[in-house]
Amino acid sequence: MPKSSKPLILVVEDDRFLIKAFQAKLATTSYETATANDGEEAIAFLKHRKPDLMLLDIVMPKKDGFAVLEEMQKNPAWKKIPVIILSNLGQESDREKGKALGAVDFLVKTDFSLQQILTVLDKYVSKKKTA
Repeated sequence: MPKSSKPLILVVEDDRFLIKAFQAKLATTSYETATANDGEEAIAFLKHRKPDLMLLDIVMPKKDGFAVLEEMQKNPAWKKIPVIILSNLGQESDREKGKALGAVDFLVKTDFSLQQILTVLDKYVSKKKTA
């Protein structure tokens, strides 16, 4: 199957309702969407395909978002993928840890609408295109 020319966004989230909401919203954009329900699925996905950006939850079963970021930092190809953490955790220590592990941004789910998240996502994908 040929790769799409659309930028690929990997949504790593264990909340099925949120995954469906992201898929519906991203389907109306110029992005291709893939999903993973936990950190282990995200790592398995990365072994086969490199997304242009990852939206990553922190609190998930099997492997949390911080563990995914730690694993990504060990792989030179994965390390370059922009990761936006999208979590219910909002403490400064969580933000600092996420950024220290390579996340480009940290959004608290309850503070942003899907449209606002899309605007942030656009900023990092377009930045990547010009880099």
